[in-house]
Amino acid sequence: MTHSLRNRFLLASGFHAPVCGEAEAFRNRLIELDGDGRIMATWEDGTADHARLVAEAEQSGRLTRLPEGQFLLPGFVDLHIHAPQYPQLGTALDQPLDVWLKTYTFPLEARYRDEAFAARAYAMLVEDLIANGTTTALYFGTIHPGANRLLADICLEKGQRALIGKVAMDHKDLCPDDYRDASVDAALKGTQDLIDYITHHPDNGEGRVKPVITPRFIPACTDDLLHELGAMAADTCCHIQTHASEGDWEHNHVLDRHGMSDTESLDRFGLLREHTVLAHGNFISLDDMEKIALRKAAVAHCPLSNAYFADAIFPLAQALEKGVRVGLGTDISAGPSASLANSLRSALWSGRLLESGTDPALAAGERSARAGQRVDVPTAFHVATAGGARALGLPVGTFEPGKIFDAILVDPEAAGAPIRLWPELYSGDDEILEKLIYGVTRANISRVWIGGELCSGAAL
Repeated sequence: MTHSLRNRFLLASGFHAPVCGEAEAFRNRLIELDGDGRIMATWEDGTADHARLVAEAEQSGRLTRLPEGQFLLPGFVDLHIHAPQYPQLGTALDQPLDVWLKTYTFPLEARYRDEAFAARAYAMLVEDLIANGTTTALYFGTIHPGANRLLADICLEKGQRALIGKVAMDHKDLCPDDYRDASVDAALKGTQDLIDYITHHPDNGEGRVKPVITPRFIPACTDDLLHELGAMAADTCCHIQTHASEGDWEHNHVLDRHGMSDTESLDRFGLLREHTVLAHGNFISLDDMEKIALRKAAVAHCPLSNAYFADAIFPLAQALEKGVRVGLGTDISAGPSASLANSLRSALWSGRLLESGTDPALAAGERSARAGQRVDVPTAFHVATAGGARALGLPVGTFEPGKIFDAILVDPEAAGAPIRLWPELYSGDDEILEKLIYGVTRANISRVWIGGELCSGAAL
């Protein structure tokens, strides 16, 4: 029984998308992993040395053959998760955003002062995300030091690649009295303490978990706090995450308060830089896109939650054309699904709606002026894997030499799952990938490896 693929050879068929807009299929690819779970080399079936190396690896007992008919895909990279909101997944999505936040979300997040509650909720969250194929997760935590440390501990225990941020929120007028940082200094200390805890964690020698500087969003933070967090980012070179131009209220608040867009304001505070992830970005302008691309920052596209709370669709195709780095996010729990595959599918239909328009009272050619906004399956697949990895600067997301082996194995024949390949009708690689992407559910994901270590499913 093989739990680890480290220092082994793997014989697999599957798909990855190293280049945006292009999916690459492989059959019986031989993949060699080193002792850290990094891909050392690959050999394609039928090429020189392939058969010889397969035979030698099998003879030495170092070959693992994946089950016939199952497909290897890169693990999903989720760029926007509110970890403490998992218990309310699928709750009150019919409410306006301000009601949803004040009545449900902030009181729930405040409960994470109870570390027993935090441990229970976070263990369920991380287990469920891994089982859904999320191998890398970018998490908003809470203001509570103990709960944030527990989230880091649990990610390390269960093997998930994660980036975790203590939410910074000190604005007395726009944050709840019982759930905010007491001062700028308190927010900074909590942020630095979590950075130190994660950086020096005895079980984090591989750096699988990383700290993130996390202003919740501009409305929740005073200008003094934003300025100091920008200075901290420059000193520590940590990743940064926040919300930007998500909905009308938040976008207009920043325009009224600062006289500029979220993108411009974050930039002047030093918070728009490489490995900054801006959640949503539905209302960013073309000038904003150019600035985001120039700074090598990224957008976490959250199409499912945008349908509930943003009242807008992020122009994914346009952003990619402008050179913006883009990944996908579930936005748990404003997005009511823990599966990034659902976000991937939502990116496909939301782009089509943005292009075609939705008002049946208008003629087909009059419903929308946003031509060229739909994306295809290879593009969305890339954004969900290699695109998210590029946004974070992590060596995952493809099966190329030098990349760390984070992967999922999809079983189209899994009981109770909706994929039907119909090989006598559909045998082309493009058709198979489409069926996998449109149909994959948790039930189809038979195994998940992170860094070459089995984190979900039965050993081979």
